[in-house]
Amino acid sequence: MRRMDREVREFEDILKIIEKAKILRLGLFDGAYPYIVPLHFGYTYDSETKDLIFYMHSAKEGHKLDLIRDNPNVCIELDADVEVVSGGDVPCRYGASFSSVIARGSAEILENPEEKVKGLERLMLHQTGRSVEISEQMALSVEVVKVKVLEITAKERKKPKDF
Repeated sequence: MRRMDREVREFEDILKIIEKAKILRLGLFDGAYPYIVPLHFGYTYDSETKDLIFYMHSAKEGHKLDLIRDNPNVCIELDADVEVVSGGDVPCRYGASFSSVIARGSAEILENPEEKVKGLERLMLHQTGRSVEISEQMALSVEVVKVKVLEITAKERKKPKDF
């Protein structure tokens, strides 16, 4: 990380950024070019095993799923608290305050109906703030992508106090 002064080091603070974010950008390998798709998501974190898992849903077929099957190595980007910081009359002084997370991991298209239900319930909880019961039949009507995080970094630039 180039800007070490902006690095978020405490994992609890990284989880706070994840909690605030509502859209996850999933980066996949697509031949000579990356393929990035914005998705709603949910997640789980096990403090004992330190496992951070993201869940996303998808139609039953499509380019994203084909790419995951070809290469499960993915990158995730999340951001929150994005706000323009004014530079007044000097364009080069403009910037933004933000919080962001970058993670690398391994994606899998879930087959187990119980695990799909769990992933969809986590997605709904994160997106709506409510626990929603998902039936196995509902879960079987979509694909659920699970990403196990292998590496993660985060950074933030706080809004200046005089803003």
